[in-house]
Amino acid sequence: MLRLEKRPQPSQVWTYTTPLLAVAITMVMGGILFAALGKDPLIAIRTIFWDPMFGQFASYSLPQLLVKAGPLMLIAIGLSFGFRAGVWNIGAEGQYIIGAICGAAVGLAFYPMEARWLIFPLMIIAGFAGGMLWALIPGFLRVRFGTNEILVSLMLVYVAEQLLASMSLGLLRNPEGMGFPGSRNLGQITSSQNLELISGTGMHWGVVFAFIAVIFAYIALSRHMFGFNVRLAGQSPKAAAFSGVNPKRLVLICMGLSGALAGAAGLFEVAGPSGQVSIDFNVGYGFTAIIVAFLGRLHPVGILLAALLMALTYIGGEIAQLTLGLPGAAIQLFQGMLLFFLLAVDVLTNYRIVLAKSEAA
Repeated sequence: MLRLEKRPQPSQVWTYTTPLLAVAITMVMGGILFAALGKDPLIAIRTIFWDPMFGQFASYSLPQLLVKAGPLMLIAIGLSFGFRAGVWNIGAEGQYIIGAICGAAVGLAFYPMEARWLIFPLMIIAGFAGGMLWALIPGFLRVRFGTNEILVSLMLVYVAEQLLASMSLGLLRNPEGMGFPGSRNLGQITSSQNLELISGTGMHWGVVFAFIAVIFAYIALSRHMFGFNVRLAGQSPKAAAFSGVNPKRLVLICMGLSGALAGAAGLFEVAGPSGQVSIDFNVGYGFTAIIVAFLGRLHPVGILLAALLMALTYIGGEIAQLTLGLPGAAIQLFQGMLLFFLLAVDVLTNYRIVLAKSEAA
């Protein structure tokens, strides 16, 4: 009979092996899912993981990798600080929406002024500030009243979605839009558009900030006392308190940081690929970034690679829907399997499977 035995120390080998194992199991189970839907599983898997990079759509889909991976990287890097410290911010989707609303509101407030050197930086600042303030709500409630930040941040997502609908139909609605919901198209306003920096690469300011965030997080977590305090608070709260770490201040910093990066991701998206504030602006990047953060083992470089992998499934999933007729829900289920199987096999990091001896009669 098999049983789990706790390891004296977490296995470093399994720490880095489990993400690869989770991806492999997801491919197998996803293939079974696609076969059940009447599709060839091998062709479906190839379409999702191979065709975006080397198929007939590669010239279009390769630049889209960075477009899709940029917001996932930004949000996941911010979440990783909190998760490492034991602060569970699940509401990045709401912070992403609020950042987009605040940034877009600044750009639209200056319309039709053309001072891009002033307006676009102000939009970025507003995006950072909006997301940060939204994230500080559950942070403040936790340190002041001891509330659960998981529930509060998650409920604030639904509040943010209602605000988004309200802004699309009211305050930010395009006055020249014939009554249709949605703001002016920021992508068509020179002063507020988030342009592609190098033609044909998909590189825009959001991607640049995402790579800067990866470098910043790597230095902060591995070379700075702040990163040491974050890791200490997550691994041993008592030792952190004994060494002088202020847990309340750390909660607020981690929540504010993750909210700011999520808000910035929202601003770069609304001023770039999305183009406008609309009811269906958010597409779940805030929730997908949680998968990216854990798939990347909360390490900046791992998050970068996981974001590219998840972006690949987004683009490959769209191609599979177009060419194979796979339903969108099946692609979302396939992406969700990644987190499920990662958490399932992650148990091998702290436990090992042993053969239990039968008890003597």
